[in-house]
Amino acid sequence: MKALSLLGEGRVEITEIAEPTLNKGDLLLKVEMVGLCGSDLNSFRGRNPLITYPRVLGHEIAATVLEGNATVVAGTHVTVSPYTGCGKCPSCRRGRENACRYNETFGVQRDGAITERLAVPAGKVYPSTLPLKTLCLVEPLTVGFHAAARGRVTKDDVVAVFGCGGVGLGAIAGAAFRGARTIAIDLDDAKLATAAKAGATDLIHSKREDVRDRLRDITGGDGPDVMIEAIGLPETFRMAVEEVAFTGRVVYIGYAKEPVAYETKLFVQKELDILGSRNALPQDFLDVMAMLDVGRFPVAEAVTAIVTLDEAPSILSEWSANPAEFTKIMIQM
Repeated sequence: MKALSLLGEGRVEITEIAEPTLNKGDLLLKVEMVGLCGSDLNSFRGRNPLITYPRVLGHEIAATVLEGNATVVAGTHVTVSPYTGCGKCPSCRRGRENACRYNETFGVQRDGAITERLAVPAGKVYPSTLPLKTLCLVEPLTVGFHAAARGRVTKDDVVAVFGCGGVGLGAIAGAAFRGARTIAIDLDDAKLATAAKAGATDLIHSKREDVRDRLRDITGGDGPDVMIEAIGLPETFRMAVEEVAFTGRVVYIGYAKEPVAYETKLFVQKELDILGSRNALPQDFLDVMAMLDVGRFPVAEAVTAIVTLDEAPSILSEWSANPAEFTKIMIQM
């Protein structure tokens, strides 16, 4: 069967791979759509330290069950949690297998979903009646929803999110779905417009406006209760700590690609909670699907392009050359 294989830095091809082998408790899925995200782009560019080559890409999945069980019958549309948990490491023992020490994510540490058929454990699938394109957005949105959960966001909070790409939009939607006043920060007008439709109540264009002044204006000088960093730049890592309110929460989703120097007295002086956020938990999947069920996310605006499998190699090259032009790319299998 056909698959999209990354053979090395900048080298991606349509290849033939073996049919999946079903283990006990697995379901056989027909892959319908797969989304591409920033980690796929980093892998293509040779900047993902976790990937090994060759690797079949893809972990944002919408599929149809071909061989099911008594609970998830054939013909059901599903999305999939692409992570593994060992069940034994400290994270798994605490019920946080999203951060499993030995996690293997589809398309990174193990072959992914951009192929025709896929075998997955039944416990990793989430049945839904959502349209396939919408269902394909669930996993990337869960990453932002998990960040909002890590930040303990409530309706009484003001939340600022750096970055309105795919993950940032998830954080904005997650904070807004929890009832928070939500500030979106980006330098792209189109992305800010989409953020507003995702629930942002306030928009800051970081090239035309002074971000610090605007944050203080919006919050009456206090700073946001929660700052979520979804860009991965040293300056926004620092600004999150500098501008968050006293006793606030800072959540980092991605990671800066170089060391970050902090004024560490702010950690203590403000008594901050500084939190990492990785992947997602089952409740995040359920929360995202609940939001999508009531139409609280601008699906059409969030998806930049839908291409065929044969077109996937060229769209990856185009995305790498012009990253700002794309928010979400989907591959129709």
